[in-house]
Amino acid sequence: MVQVKVTEGILEGELVNNDLAGNFYSFKGIPYATPPLGDLRFKAPHPPKPWQGVRNAFNHGPQCPQHNVITKQVEPGSEDCLYLNVYTPVINTSVLLPVMIWIHGGSFCCGNGNDDVYGPEFLIRHGVILVTLNYRLEVLGFLCLDTEDVPGNAGVKDQVAAMRWVKKNISVFGGDPNNITIFGQSSGGACITYHCVSPMTKGLFKRAIAESGTMLNWWAHSYKPRDRAIALARKLGCTSEDDKELYEFFKKQPWENLVGIQVPLTWKEKEVAINLIEFSVVSEKHFPNEELFFTGDVIEALKNNIHKGIELIVGFNEDDGFISFALSHDIERTIELANNDESYFTPIAFGRCYTKDELIDVGNKIKEKYTRGEKISKQNLTPLANFYSMEAYKFEIMQFAKYFSVCNKTYVYEFSCMSERNFFAKLFGVSHYFARNIVCHNDDIAYLFPIKSVSQKISKTSNTYNLIYRMTSLWTNFAKNGNPTPDIKLGCNWRPFNAKTQSCLNIGNEMVRSVAPYKEEMEFWEQLYVKYFPNKLYRPVK
Repeated sequence: MVQVKVTEGILEGELVNNDLAGNFYSFKGIPYATPPLGDLRFKAPHPPKPWQGVRNAFNHGPQCPQHNVITKQVEPGSEDCLYLNVYTPVINTSVLLPVMIWIHGGSFCCGNGNDDVYGPEFLIRHGVILVTLNYRLEVLGFLCLDTEDVPGNAGVKDQVAAMRWVKKNISVFGGDPNNITIFGQSSGGACITYHCVSPMTKGLFKRAIAESGTMLNWWAHSYKPRDRAIALARKLGCTSEDDKELYEFFKKQPWENLVGIQVPLTWKEKEVAINLIEFSVVSEKHFPNEELFFTGDVIEALKNNIHKGIELIVGFNEDDGFISFALSHDIERTIELANNDESYFTPIAFGRCYTKDELIDVGNKIKEKYTRGEKISKQNLTPLANFYSMEAYKFEIMQFAKYFSVCNKTYVYEFSCMSERNFFAKLFGVSHYFARNIVCHNDDIAYLFPIKSVSQKISKTSNTYNLIYRMTSLWTNFAKNGNPTPDIKLGCNWRPFNAKTQSCLNIGNEMVRSVAPYKEEMEFWEQLYVKYFPNKLYRPVK
């Protein structure tokens, strides 16, 4: 056992021995905020309370109650879920180590920071400290009434509270509070990019890595959050639109009533055949007694509010869009709609702002682009998956990179590694629909974290081990000094990105430099945005 003294009291962790990582110290279930219960539900987190004596840090804290988007089952937890975990290779050191804080994904509605998925073994052997955490999800984390009682963004404010706790305490674990990298994937990646523009997070981190998600992706910013909250209240039996009555109603609901309920607002949301992300980050109203996490327009924030000096890695997986089939309610219905509904290929972002009739031409253009006149079928789902990849991930991620690289050093990647660790398509039950091997959304996670449920012993002489070692080297090199390839040991010099050169690195079984990935397809989408969203399209500064 090992003890450290943090601001709130003494923690006792344990020394762990692992074949891959060697010895490291583990501290789990550390409270970084007061439990958000009762009158604190939906509110920004309060600082943690001190404790007497020695606090056991051997077990993870509870996860937030949630609806698992993969199993489609409700998973119990506790609203008392604001806990983090610290894994460090050394405690007493004269040279403080770089720190990496992981924000898990899960569509803003599921997931946790526990080591059944996000264990430290692959990363900390490179001489970094790993911090993982839980935060509030879905309605509990992102309900917004545009009021002081329920201003929204509680879940990302939880993340800020965890980052503040780490900044204040990480030195006692051997970590450098002035060398912190935040990183996350999918909705976690989107959160990372919001932290890069939020006034609450200035000075809390030095670098950031956003995998398969940014604040520009349509699913990363909530659509009409107050209207959605009222629609949810009505679905639960409350017809009032009074602010106080709505707050009291939601505050009294058991968490079981606030998990996994769909409340579509637009015609596109009602017709689409996949699970929607309905509760996410909002533009907050200003209240005198509340810290603002984010307010205003995402494009304006990227033009004016990016923290100067933050270095960034951002990118996507080759087949990110294949996850849409995993989340589909009914693949047969998806195929029928794709073939017969003129508006099916209309992007959800467009459907939030225009009527179905206004967008029939858009849907037909996109359908022709991706299907080339061929019918979608179980034997021919790739065109639809390619559309999903660009519509939900790739195009807006590349637009984000263009904005961010104007003022800060930015690296862009496409992840295409292929080995037995690419298991998410199989886990989702969709791999048999495709004739080729795919690099699905989430597949990059297995090259950064062990994932206990699927990990087999990995031989240090295997190609898989080399792929894991290379991927974790890129990420930890960046966390150490801002350069993912500081020497030629990894076989390639990763060049920074800007909107003119569009340098990119394909992280596959080999690393290959490229420029302007998916150039022709990106230009097709740019033309659509020129007509329908000209203010959201990146324009070079003259």
